[in-house]
Amino acid sequence: MNRDLQSIRRDYQFDDLLEEHAGSDPLPLFDNWLEKAIESCPDDPTAMILSTVGSDGWPHSRVVLLKQRNDAGFSFFTNYDSEKGQQLAQNNKASMTFFWPALSRQVRIEGTIEKVSRGVSEAYFATRPRGSQLAARTSKQSAVIASRDELQQAFQKEEQAFDNQEVPCPSNWGGYILKPRFIEFWQGRPSRLHDRICFTQENNSWVRSRKAP
Repeated sequence: MNRDLQSIRRDYQFDDLLEEHAGSDPLPLFDNWLEKAIESCPDDPTAMILSTVGSDGWPHSRVVLLKQRNDAGFSFFTNYDSEKGQQLAQNNKASMTFFWPALSRQVRIEGTIEKVSRGVSEAYFATRPRGSQLAARTSKQSAVIASRDELQQAFQKEEQAFDNQEVPCPSNWGGYILKPRFIEFWQGRPSRLHDRICFTQENNSWVRSRKAP
């Protein structure tokens, strides 16, 4: 690459994050930041990088969409037989990272992951567009396939099989919930003097601290 990557930078000027603004519970602060992101970042404001660790010890990251946030944690949905599903079955420790460039904000969340109930998975599946439902039944996610045509033909078979019928949720598809033990809020600031407010769960309560940028 001939581009000068070292010269690509910007000075963050959006806002600050002080302890009195952060409060003592990270979840209301996350909800506030997410609402602001939905208003200010029209392109995939719920997108997050999900990082897992394989049996070989290597980290694996990909972008998924946050679909539910409640007092229990942060949920997303996927194929349980996918690479991330297999990795989570072996090691349920994972992290999520949200980045909203328009707001100069990032949130990192670490915790343990478990499957949501079958009822929750089926209820969410029923709200998905029909094409997404059929694709969930079609794709053997993360498996090697010969061509795009193979995938398209499998999709067409599912279309025909459920013509004029509701598409049932596959048994190997559903939700996961990450139960947080650590949440960091990063607010970009001028001269790289960023704000980093962290919350760590200790004895069923949150302990707040500030880290140097």
